[in-house]
Parts: sequence; C-alpha cells; structure tokens
Amino acid sequence: MKLTLDIWRQLSPNHAGCFERHELADVSADLSLLEALDQLNERLISAGERPVSFEHDCREGICGSCGFLVNGQAHGPRTATSVCQLYLREFNDGDSLRIEPWRANTFPLIQDLMVDRSALDRLVAAGGYCSTGTGQAPDGNALPVGREQASSAFATATCIGCGACVASCRNASASLFVAAKLAHLGQLPQGQPERSKRAKAMQQRMDEEGFGSCSSHLECEAVCPQEISADWISWMHREKTR
Repeated sequence: MKLTLDIWRQLSPNHAGCFERHELADVSADLSLLEALDQLNERLISAGERPVSFEHDCREGICGSCGFLVNGQAHGPRTATSVCQLYLREFNDGDSLRIEPWRANTFPLIQDLMVDRSALDRLVAAGGYCSTGTGQAPDGNALPVGREQASSAFATATCIGCGACVASCRNASASLFVAAKLAHLGQLPQGQPERSKRAKAMQQRMDEEGFGSCSSHLECEAVCPQEISADWISWMHREKTR
C-alpha cells in the first residue's frame, strides 16, 4: 500500500518546527506504524539525512514509551490501542497521515515526535507508592484480598503512563493518570496507611506541575489504550476529603 506521511520535524525546543512530507510506497499493511517509521528512517539515513526521532521500547503496548498524535487523535483511530500496536491495515491505500507530538505545556518537546514526560514521574514520586516499613516481604497469599477488590485495583494498575490522556485533554489535565495511580493503591490493604496523605500529595503536585483541571469532556477515557474509566476521577476527588 501507499501512504503519505506529514511528520512534525523540530530539531530542538529552540528551533522552529514544521511538517515534512514523505511518501511511502509498497509498504505492507501488516507493518505497525512504528515499523513504517523505521523503514522511513532507514531511507533517510541512507540518503545522509536526519532520521525522525520518536520514543519506543517494548512495542507491545505495555511500557507506555511510544505515543504521538495521528490525524489529531492520540495513538490513532483504533480504540484501546497504543501507537506501537497500530497497524497500517487500519488505514486505506493512498491515505495521508498527519503525525505530530503530544501537545501540552507540561510535556515540553525534545525533538520531532519526542516529548519530555518526566512530569508524570514527579507525580508518582509525590506519593504514588507505599513507604510503610514491612520488614521482610510477606508471603503473597498471607494477606487476603477479595476477588472484586483485586480485580478493580488491577483495572487501574494497568495504566502505562503514556500521557495520551494529558495530550488529548483541552486543559492538559493529568486527572485520569493520577486517579489511576491512587485507585490502584487505595483499594488494596497495603495502601491504606498512607491513603489520605497520598491523595493530597499527588493532587497538590499535579497543580504545581501546571496540569489543568478536569472539565469532564471524557476525551482522556476515549484515548486511553488501557480503557481506564474516567469514573475514577470522581473517586479521586472524594479521596481529598477523607
């Protein structure tokens, strides 16, 4: 199949950026979009040109490293899919794809499609962990957890921290990300001692980092590759009053 890629190119935050057009011909529909970018980069390197910078790691939809906008939509048109798992068969032969980085002030651009998402790491460092001393690690089966409770906690623990929720929100809110981290630990026995402290610290840090507030447009839920429900944002707000 043949595709036209309009890719955002920007050498650094201090340089002006622009879209650069590249034509891909005779590419297999079974390639992922990242693999198509790999082929493009091989061609650019062979021609002595600078390859397109984009972040990736596992390419299995687990690590959350990759992510950018495809035709204005985070991770592209397929729901519950990270961009590394987006295959060219989702598009039609001859389509044009506009590829650009996350657009959020809290995710400053590094180069091309790469942005700095360390603000999410700082949110986790503010309280997204259990620090209660437990001594030697207990047996995994020693602390009973109800099946529904465990399943609900796991549903929020699946957040991969890709940042699509922030990039898609008109306010660049990190509410869904923070809510997922709080709900993961806040539903388990191990997370109870610091539950209130954790909720206040992470939400305060979210404001300090410059993330916007939630305005309930639910775009975060729509683009989340793990389909984490925005209902957890309401749960998060109630946590502050505990």
